[in-house]
Amino acid sequence: MKISESDAIWAADEFINYFGRFKTIEDYIRITKEAAVKEKGISLFSLKDEFFNEDMHPEEMDFVVKPVGARFQQSVPQQYFYELLTATSSHIIEHNIPGRELRWMVYEKNSGKIVGFIRFGSPVINSKPRNEWLGEPANLSLLNRHTCMGFAIVPSQPFGYNYLGGKLLALLCLSHFAREEVSRVFEKDIALFETTSLYGSTTSASQYDGLKPFMRYRGLTDSKFLPLLHREAFHRLHDRFTRLNNNTPLTENRASSKKMKRQTRMISIIRNSLKDKNKEKLEEFNDVITNAFTLTQRKRFYTSDYGYGNIREVLLGKDEKLVRGPNWDKFHLDNIISWWKRKATKRYENLHRDNRFRTEVELWTEDDDIQIIR
Repeated sequence: MKISESDAIWAADEFINYFGRFKTIEDYIRITKEAAVKEKGISLFSLKDEFFNEDMHPEEMDFVVKPVGARFQQSVPQQYFYELLTATSSHIIEHNIPGRELRWMVYEKNSGKIVGFIRFGSPVINSKPRNEWLGEPANLSLLNRHTCMGFAIVPSQPFGYNYLGGKLLALLCLSHFAREEVSRVFEKDIALFETTSLYGSTTSASQYDGLKPFMRYRGLTDSKFLPLLHREAFHRLHDRFTRLNNNTPLTENRASSKKMKRQTRMISIIRNSLKDKNKEKLEEFNDVITNAFTLTQRKRFYTSDYGYGNIREVLLGKDEKLVRGPNWDKFHLDNIISWWKRKATKRYENLHRDNRFRTEVELWTEDDDIQIIR
């Protein structure tokens, strides 16, 4: 498909104006997040009272998980979950991810306040660190049967900073309680948990580090992809290309990762349409797209076997039955919480000793200068 020179120049300028603003991944995250929050509008009521902001010793804490969605009893409404997660998370929140999903809001039981958000989903089809760990690409049928992924593991602030809240949420994902619940909802036999760090090479550390034997680092993912256009910028381009394509979207609506595929197709069409008509604009467009590729980073990839001793062999089809390993009992919820409390106590006491204990709830909807990368 080719389009006219004027349409190709307009579309190229849309990409240039969007991606030309960013020098680092932090620029991309901050600007796109602030734009998304502005587009959504500011709540008439402050959300800060919803979140944990107590000076409470970790040993005094208890936690309760509430599922999201009308299909669960005593659940959190979906709209409420997304409103609060959007206010908390640095990333743009996509409402739909491929495959099945389970969303949780986590509360500190005594205060009744929110400490974080978790979203489980189906595993990504291909992962370089997983392939290297297995020694070959996974059998997709076995992978889907036994694996889930953490797509959002987001502590509220200042709970995350004061109490190692990100580690607590990650540990909840690795408990037998979580494994059994995800298995029930997904109708699978979950035995492997996977997730990636949020900021990749921006920082050498992650909230998932230091969680052995519960979770292990497996390597860095590949990163050869372009950041996504968001909100109005994407919709302007999508609507224009749909009209130019005989009122037909560039990919089928049922296609997986359709937003990324449509964006990739737009770039290809712009290049093909400009190469013989406007080489100067094509060169400017290619320079901006090349620079935009450098914004994405190789994410740190982590896995947990929930205490099973042979999940690798099961995924390779060498064993049919899962076998419990020597660390099985450590993954019971009570043991995991006790492990976290020891770590969180040390953190809590050190912050108080050094007068670094934070006392302000941080929300994108109400704060001007959130520290994105800790």
